[in-house]
Amino acid sequence: MGFDIHILGTSSARPTGSRQVSGSLVVCDDGVAIVDAGEGFQSRFAVQRRRMKKFGDTQIKVGRVDVLCLTHGHLDHTWGVLPWLHTLSLDKREKPLLIIGPTSSQVLDSLLSNSKLPEDISNSDLIIQWRSWHQLGGTSKQLGFPVRWILGDVENDRWIELMPDSNSVVELEKMPQPKGWSENKIKALATNHTVPSCGWHFSSKGKRGKFDRLRAAELKLTEAQRAGLAKGENQTLESGEILSASEFRGPDSGVISVVLSGDTSEMSKGITSMDNCDVLVHESTFLDEWSEHAKNYLHSTASGAARTALSSGTKHLVLTHFGARIKGAEEMLSQADQELEGSQVTLSAASDGDRIHVSDSGKISHHYWDEQGWSS
Repeated sequence: MGFDIHILGTSSARPTGSRQVSGSLVVCDDGVAIVDAGEGFQSRFAVQRRRMKKFGDTQIKVGRVDVLCLTHGHLDHTWGVLPWLHTLSLDKREKPLLIIGPTSSQVLDSLLSNSKLPEDISNSDLIIQWRSWHQLGGTSKQLGFPVRWILGDVENDRWIELMPDSNSVVELEKMPQPKGWSENKIKALATNHTVPSCGWHFSSKGKRGKFDRLRAAELKLTEAQRAGLAKGENQTLESGEILSASEFRGPDSGVISVVLSGDTSEMSKGITSMDNCDVLVHESTFLDEWSEHAKNYLHSTASGAARTALSSGTKHLVLTHFGARIKGAEEMLSQADQELEGSQVTLSAASDGDRIHVSDSGKISHHYWDEQGWSS
């Protein structure tokens, strides 16, 4: 299946008449990951599920959600988390949920030493919100299903797990993966914003080519011979002919990867350190004429998103997270396209409800939502 990215909100900071704030889904064979959940997230999630049931070729089931990846603590990216958790509780969820987000090294040190948080900590740091959520019923004991709360210093790859039911903290050797995921991997990428932040990288392991069952049947091979070839073991027939296992497999599918940037200035090193990215969904809060605002508030312009795409081996760039001054996509796409001129990077701009699909073979398609379904 590859990856199916659902963009449920494309507005920066606040909702507008046509756009809602951040929240996305990444659907893969292993399950569903949520990336950010701003105000009204669960309503938008429910709407998208109904759309997929009516117009899509697959369904999105809440029970397949295994992980919530937060890019940072600003409320337009987090304000929908606690209400959604309480809804899961009302629906009698039992399946574990992994929640992961970034913080600073100073906060990690304070938590591990059981000391006061740094005096200069931002009010939007996730630890402050998470502690509040725990007091408001957001613990495993209160919700009735297991929740793992993972905070990380992404740049230094340090991770801890908060245990709110026992008021304790455990240092981890590495960032955990969603339970049961075997074909896909999640990684946090260091980004540059006014509070601790990260982007999220999803990658597949690649798949073996399809086994040629028809040819095996035509040769009247035994079950043992077919099983051996399927495992990659050459087989010798009674006639002495050797059957090469590689000739019974189609071409393998390569590793595919997608990145959702969250809020960040352009050229953040976590993203530009990549050399191969199929789809980069990157914030573009400002147009070029507001580039000073982008620098001051550590956001990106559409042109800056394009420069980041060029520096990260990106095949397709999707612009999102638009400031209220941006009324339409045309000027934004034009500015990004100028930066991409002469490159092989393709470009699109997201609207609420859009889907971006990357197949196992690496084919990329942007499906635009309207009230009659999706069109490419």
